Amino acid sequence: MASLALAAYRFLSPLQPHLLRLLASRKPRLKTFAEARANLFEELQTRLNVLPEPKCRLWVHASSVGEFEQARPIIAELRQQLPDLDVVVSFFSDSGYETRKHYPDAAAVFYLPLDTPQNARRLADMIGADIFMLMRYDFWPNHLEAIKKSGARMILAAAALPPGSPYLKPALSGFYREIFALFDSIYTIDGNDRETFQNRFGCRTVFTAGDPRFDQVFERQKKSDERAARLTPLFRDRPVLVGGSTWEPDEAILVPAWLLLRTKLSLVLVPHKVDRENIQRLMQFLRQQNIDAVTISEMGETFDPAKQVLVVDQVGYLAELYAIASIAYVGGGFGVNVHNTIEPAVHGIPVLFGPRYGNSPEAAGLIDAGAAKVVCDESELRQALTTFVEDATQLKKTGEKAAGYVNARLGATVIITRDIAQHCRTKS
Repeated sequence: MASLALAAYRFLSPLQPHLLRLLASRKPRLKTFAEARANLFEELQTRLNVLPEPKCRLWVHASSVGEFEQARPIIAELRQQLPDLDVVVSFFSDSGYETRKHYPDAAAVFYLPLDTPQNARRLADMIGADIFMLMRYDFWPNHLEAIKKSGARMILAAAALPPGSPYLKPALSGFYREIFALFDSIYTIDGNDRETFQNRFGCRTVFTAGDPRFDQVFERQKKSDERAARLTPLFRDRPVLVGGSTWEPDEAILVPAWLLLRTKLSLVLVPHKVDRENIQRLMQFLRQQNIDAVTISEMGETFDPAKQVLVVDQVGYLAELYAIASIAYVGGGFGVNVHNTIEPAVHGIPVLFGPRYGNSPEAAGLIDAGAAKVVCDESELRQALTTFVEDATQLKKTGEKAAGYVNARLGATVIITRDIAQHCRTKS
């Protein structure tokens, strides 16, 4: 018997298009959402029509960019093992689609349409996937049920059930019990999540695999980005603090905390937003602190890391920039949630961030491992920085714990890839 919540959702979900039309005229983001999906089925069908008949088709769905990063190493490994594998990718968010719409390893990249029964059936029939892999979360009942009825093998990868998540609320336990039961295999990030899936939701085919992002970050740190590599000689003789994906609240404590250590520690700031307005704001803020700063796009041969702060006003190589860092501060912890903490940790350096990290299991794991520290204000951040700058042993030990935390969690890609590859070969 369906849970009341799921039964109510099924009954009301056909009303979504009407509600969207009503609200789109008042909400710009909803208008964008609707316009992006206006000709979705026609455009997707045109794209699929020109593809050869696939021997095996994998449909990957990711809510946004972060979740897709978990899928990328799996797709890359599968393409190595199964060159004829056909991969299609769907996104829910605008940012995810816009960032990866030209992803070279996908035959088609498209928006997930509204979760109505009609859309779900039409999409599942059109794609005809042999395997469907959902990354982490984004559970749309009608789509998932239609995919199940289509006969595709369903995999939930990088699954996590963090404390406080809606999945664990008593009123929704029946809803998610039925949703999770649709999956043929569930691969969790850690053993605690596996036990929760088993004991609380009655799932039987649950395995601990880890987070594929660890594999992705590990492989990426071995590759040199030319833009990042050219900075290495400049900072070779100085410890460096890299502030990655920072927002204004992060910079408000990071810059003053660093000031007293400026003669011993260089600073590189990589703001989350690199649009002209935000870069101008940040440069003005630094000038108000009597700090000489230069953007990387205007940096010349006279740049002096002992006297100037480097502001990165370009995108795409933050992960590689951590290679020059002695200490990392990761932004977002004074906003919605801290950003990627694995990227600096893989380089074997201490990681610092603000108090909001509840949606980041890896941030919590780094804290437990003694590899990261939460700072709630400027004073705590200054104290943490001072400790690492003045105590080389502490800096080294903490960095080793960070690298160890990452290294112990490699291998998820191999485990999940094995499942998909076996199913494809059986089909062939």
